[in-house]
Amino acid sequence: MTGRRRPTSPRLFRLLTSSVAAGALLTTGCGALPGASGGSREPITVMTWAPGGQTGPDSADMSGMTAMARTYARWANENGGLDGHELRVVTCDEADTEAGAGACAQLAIRKNAVAVVGSYSRHGASSLAALETAGIPYIGGYGASDEEFSSYNSYPVNGGQAALLAGNARQLARDCAGVSVVRPDTLAGDGQAWLLRTGLTDAGRSAPTDIRAEESATSYDEAAERALRAAGRDGGCVTAVLGSRTETFFDSFRRLEPSYGDVRISSVLGSVAQPLIDSTGGRKSPFEGAYLTGWYPESGDPRWNPMREVIRKHAFGDNRIDPDDTGIQTTWIAYTVLNEVVRAMNTPKITAGKLAIALNKGTPADTGGLTPVLRWRYADVLGSSAYPRIVNSRVTFQVVRDGRLVADRKEFVDVAATLSEASAKG
Repeated sequence: MTGRRRPTSPRLFRLLTSSVAAGALLTTGCGALPGASGGSREPITVMTWAPGGQTGPDSADMSGMTAMARTYARWANENGGLDGHELRVVTCDEADTEAGAGACAQLAIRKNAVAVVGSYSRHGASSLAALETAGIPYIGGYGASDEEFSSYNSYPVNGGQAALLAGNARQLARDCAGVSVVRPDTLAGDGQAWLLRTGLTDAGRSAPTDIRAEESATSYDEAAERALRAAGRDGGCVTAVLGSRTETFFDSFRRLEPSYGDVRISSVLGSVAQPLIDSTGGRKSPFEGAYLTGWYPESGDPRWNPMREVIRKHAFGDNRIDPDDTGIQTTWIAYTVLNEVVRAMNTPKITAGKLAIALNKGTPADTGGLTPVLRWRYADVLGSSAYPRIVNSRVTFQVVRDGRLVADRKEFVDVAATLSEASAKG
């Protein structure tokens, strides 16, 4: 989830063209939808964008999110649409580049999208300004860019990496005598270290040892050695937040750990998730016993059953859609928010302006317990200088047991106080 610049891909516009074609194919149905009132309600066009992972070896691949958006539309339209409105989803591969993100925003404007929903981009600066100018709401971004938590046109469903780091500090404070944090040697990494420091000291623990590491390294032996020594032989913890390189770090860590006693490892969802645990050995994974902080309930929670049923019936075996993946879960929640707000609006025509007014007035969105009930009135946002648009500052504590992420604590944990204090001090 850490941001880094990449050159624009020469395949960018071919990718965008193919994505637009795929999105156009999703426009389903003719005439009235099942359950609609005589076709009297106009269709709703929205966009979902995410990188497809084809532009380079380190490019993020979140193509499951656009696939989930199409799946949601098939399900919704088979069941009367959104309050009788046919849901038309246009998708775009933003190629994990600044140019790609900007091109997707321009496409959303040309397609007259009423919202961008359930999307992923690390390049919010290249896309959200254009959406602001066009008045198109950005609902439920993954939380990978700072602009999602500052733009007045953004309606985030989670607290982003900031909430995960604040929560991770609280989770570690319960059991860890000493903590080492391994994070990128970047400006964004500086902010990560500050949040963990604030959370730990607020909980009465010593400040963590800050271990800077190269974001794109192929080995982390030196960082692992320093982190283990600083954490202490017993009762210490090492947390790493290195995005896709977190697995590489823990490979280095596990080769050293036996000589250092019992040191617990930790990370946040997005750097480590169930698919990674599965692919690295399940019960024999290096992440067995690790503490993880997430935004939502663990993937085995029954509150995810409606999503899983929709995937089973309407994804047609699309293997990009993994219900354990946080990106897929975020897209589901974002479309649930859209559905809830459109139903509450109860109007024959939905426009971007009308949708933004409904969101700003505080129309509540019940996500079935996957988040608190979400609303974006002035009174609901965190309002801190660093994260003014956060309305959901709650996280979940999870732990890896027998190869599965399970709840480490049943209820949500609110980290609003830590976020506000870190913002004020920072």
